[in-house]
Amino acid sequence: MLVFPMLWAGFVFGLLGSFHCVGMCGAIALALPGQPGSPADRGRWPFLRGRLLYHAGRISTYAGLGALAGLAGHGLRLAGWQQSLSIASGLLILLLIAAPARYSGRLADALGLAALLRWVQATLADLFRRPSGAALYGTGLLNGLLPCGLVYLALAGALSAPGVLGAAAYMACFGLGTLPLLLSLSLTGRLVPVAWRSRLRRVVPYAATTLALLFVVRGLGLGIPYLSPRLQPLAGAPAPAHLPRTVHYCR
Repeated sequence: MLVFPMLWAGFVFGLLGSFHCVGMCGAIALALPGQPGSPADRGRWPFLRGRLLYHAGRISTYAGLGALAGLAGHGLRLAGWQQSLSIASGLLILLLIAAPARYSGRLADALGLAALLRWVQATLADLFRRPSGAALYGTGLLNGLLPCGLVYLALAGALSAPGVLGAAAYMACFGLGTLPLLLSLSLTGRLVPVAWRSRLRRVVPYAATTLALLFVVRGLGLGIPYLSPRLQPLAGAPAPAHLPRTVHYCR
């Protein structure tokens, strides 16, 4: 099974991609309500708790989106497209890497999400005026819905995760990977120097390409344990046409 390798892949992808997140979402993390009055106050528990609630909201949304992607993938696997889905996920990630970043917003428009995004932005503005823990958690929940090419890349991988819970766990690990850098930003109020951020963001396409190749190799069913096993069809799914139905697959 590839459950644990996939979870690690999601975490590492989130960790490397968090340098992209600093540029895209760093302003939100720095502008969160409830900022303490002096640098000495930054270690106080209420301040830390609020930042943890915000990031917990983000990760909750990622996990929920992952569950939806896993549900879609589960339906495709029931149709007997398990290995093809893994290959398609890898190819979709490669396509998203090649697409210019400016198309992230256009993708949301193409999916009919423009009205939803306007509501998210208006609600975020309202939550920013409330320094409560619930408002900070809600801010994180809504922040996870904002257009983000990195999240789209992760969701493309979640499509071929093993089951709905596996896809949710994969996206939660992706969110946890983004946590160290973004939480540090929330607590210290300092951005990574632009020069370093620019260098480290160059790693993201390579990490995404590695993830894409992992899904493609997995879908090929080369019989390599843990990396590319011959996937067993789900109950009720048709066996691959080129193999006898009596063949038993090993995980």
